[in-house]
Amino acid sequence: MTHKELWDGIINLATKMNLTCSGLARAAGLDSTTFNKSKRKNPNGTLRWPSTYSLARVLDAAGIGLAEFADFLPHDTPNNWKNGK
Repeated sequence: MTHKELWDGIINLATKMNLTCSGLARAAGLDSTTFNKSKRKNPNGTLRWPSTYSLARVLDAAGIGLAEFADFLPHDTPNNWKNGK
């Protein structure tokens, strides 16, 4: 899973829930800026990944598990890990 694929999965989940990324963050009890585009890279250009804490809160708010979250990743992302491979 790439950085872009994970962020796209979060965006797709928010869209499915009829929320913005800020709305999804708020629904998960996180700061509304947690998933802002500006926070996806450090000032020096290093990629910033969402924390496992943030992802876990979002999945809980959406009522889904990690395997179900895989369905929100871009369709060209291999889901072999989902099946234990």
